[in-house]
Amino acid sequence: MAIKQKILIVDDDNNIAELISLYLMKECFDTEIVNDGEAALAKISTFNPDLILLDIMLPGMDGYQVCREVRAKSSIPIIMLSAKGEVFDKVLGLELGADDYIEKPFESKEMVARVKAVLRRYRTPETAPATHPDEECVSYPDLIVNKTNYSVTYMGKNIEMPPKELELLYHLASNPNRVYTREQLLDSIWSYDYIGDTRTVDVHIKRLREKISDHEKWKITTIWGKGYKFETML
Repeated sequence: MAIKQKILIVDDDNNIAELISLYLMKECFDTEIVNDGEAALAKISTFNPDLILLDIMLPGMDGYQVCREVRAKSSIPIIMLSAKGEVFDKVLGLELGADDYIEKPFESKEMVARVKAVLRRYRTPETAPATHPDEECVSYPDLIVNKTNYSVTYMGKNIEMPPKELELLYHLASNPNRVYTREQLLDSIWSYDYIGDTRTVDVHIKRLREKISDHEKWKITTIWGKGYKFETML
């Protein structure tokens, strides 16, 4: 019998949370509901969710702070939920480490589809299949990006990295010295107009640079007025 993937739903509106839970259980997910940020952080350690659906407007500790606290310790996928539709709010969520952002009200089918899409991209090394010759992996001095088991090794250390960051790094590193526009990267990595703003790419590049510094043999280069490339000096 297959093990159900677990979704933690964090929303202070219990009616909405119960509705989300119902849709997800119909898709054979296991769910838990909490109504505030403190309870969410406590539940993570006992429930061990595979993904968190996180409302921004919560009593006490808001969703942004919860996201910040989770990201300090874990790369569990996070999808933020909010009635706020401003680009600033979406970009802020991304900067803090969210993997996706859904505006309320939303269609149940879209919500379920996005949950499944994020989970498909996210695999911990422990649950990933064994490596094999045709695995998706690129290697440079002091950097290994493995898309088969969703792992990044930098300077001999494993780097925690959400799925979208890893996929962006893998895409650029797989095509060294090729310049990609922000629109091309949105289409290749997100496959749809993620938040209606190409700053999504800029945010993820910024987060990559915070984790991986320029190397004497390679670096992520900004091409002003164009986009980005993974530049090699090999």
